[in-house]
Amino acid sequence: MITVSFYKQDGIALGVRTERGILDVQAAASRFTEWSDAPVTIEALIDGGDKSRQLLDKLTDAAYQDESLFLQEEELELAPVVPKPSKIVCVGLNYRKHADECNLPYPETPILFSKFANALAGHGEDVPLPKESEKIDYEAELAIVIGKRASNVTEEEALSYVYGYCSANDVSARDLQFATSQWLLGKTCDKFCPIGPYLVSADEVGNPDQLQIRTYVNGELRQNSNTSDMIFSCSQIISYISRHFPLLPGDVILTGTPEGVITGFPVEKQVWLKDQDVVSVEIEKLGRLTNTFRQA
Repeated sequence: MITVSFYKQDGIALGVRTERGILDVQAAASRFTEWSDAPVTIEALIDGGDKSRQLLDKLTDAAYQDESLFLQEEELELAPVVPKPSKIVCVGLNYRKHADECNLPYPETPILFSKFANALAGHGEDVPLPKESEKIDYEAELAIVIGKRASNVTEEEALSYVYGYCSANDVSARDLQFATSQWLLGKTCDKFCPIGPYLVSADEVGNPDQLQIRTYVNGELRQNSNTSDMIFSCSQIISYISRHFPLLPGDVILTGTPEGVITGFPVEKQVWLKDQDVVSVEIEKLGRLTNTFRQA
């Protein structure tokens, strides 16, 4: 299943991506009351597990009788695919070639940091350039969305706790990030965590450790790698985090970025993101996440 979150007058709505367009789930549930138990928010869909997925599948099938329930994707204002995660956990320095370009040793355990909810942004949303920073960078990342509570899970069972995956951009203010030994300040400025455009359920993705991942800046290819270059796999990351604190349904994990970020360039070639730059993150099977940077 492929879902989107989009803005309506009364808040953020759930949509299902189909060949006909984006199904307005809330409107469909009102039209076909026999499926009124189907989830109408992304939170309810994730929390409800397989039963909710099955109900939403049936509602989607029924909705094909009414073309008016389907919206054109390009006409929607998309929200972050998971608008209200309880946690956004990020993994630093998790690609071998990225560590190499930064001249840093491979970490022995995952390096964890966080972003706050104010950093979330949707596909197509403008990202403000903070006045306090002059060194804004992009980071294409595979995002994991947790599907059920995970505490002390093994690596072997870790992927069974995943609802799905999406593309993410771990936008970073490098001068703020490295001003101290703690990275938080440079990582959680407003809109510094675009995620989307789609949330793709795990069954449609298959092996998350074998996905092409790319970044384009104003159409120029900057990052071009594969999640197979990750030092710690998705299952290792989930297991490691869950041994230290529980992961809850809807939690988002950013799994690190490959080589090609601006901070990895020689100093004389570092041209930081500026007003009107367009950055696209594209991950195999997950779609293309695009945001424009604007002077705040």
